[in-house]
Amino acid sequence: MTAEGELPDIRRDAPTAIHAQISEHIRLRIASGEWPAHYRLKSEPELAHEFGVSRGTVRRALATLIAEGLLRQVRGRGTFVTSTTIEPAIAQKLSTLSEDFASQGVLTSTEVRECSLISPPKPVAALLDVAAGTRVLRLVRVRSTAEGPVALLFNFVRTDLAPGIEQVDFASSSLFGVLEGEYGLKITTARRTFSAEAASPEVAEALAVAPDAPVQYLQQVTYLADGRPVEYSDVWIHSGRLRVTSLLLRR
Repeated sequence: MTAEGELPDIRRDAPTAIHAQISEHIRLRIASGEWPAHYRLKSEPELAHEFGVSRGTVRRALATLIAEGLLRQVRGRGTFVTSTTIEPAIAQKLSTLSEDFASQGVLTSTEVRECSLISPPKPVAALLDVAAGTRVLRLVRVRSTAEGPVALLFNFVRTDLAPGIEQVDFASSSLFGVLEGEYGLKITTARRTFSAEAASPEVAEALAVAPDAPVQYLQQVTYLADGRPVEYSDVWIHSGRLRVTSLLLRR
């Protein structure tokens, strides 16, 4: 057995081909949830170095998993663990709820329920590309309009890229505004996944809806210009007070 997060030694005397051993190792990481949907693998040269094999061997192992549908490659961005749900591509501006409300002249208030440093759950650590046990910011907020609460937001932010961010007053500051304005980080892309969920007791209380009432759920991983993930978020939206609209482009 290998320690958590470590790559296993390749058994060169085993009857199983080396590329097949690598494929199986990655399958196990995905099956265990250690590498969740949308997790970005290291580059082929980095994997080759860690496994102690040639880049061609790594490429063959990845090709097997791509053919199986476990991985997908995005030109210019890398290799990702695929999702088990159908996710149509949606072209839209990368903006936050606070920015969208401000652009429409809608007054909002923000209640900060938590702003602390924590060791993130394994899937979040994987998506943020941080080692197990690394402390990140967990920011929990409820955003409301005059009609009542519209969104419950859980944000996890890499503090190695934004040291001291836990000291910020997020009742009056936007997260992306702080990352870009105070830390000089260039946010360029994000991956959003939408689904419908039944409100858990925590979500129901925050959004003032009945337990198990339908709510919109949004999961997002945000990336910097150099490709590093900087933020992961879980967002639950009051379906009766806020609609998510996307601009669709036919190519």
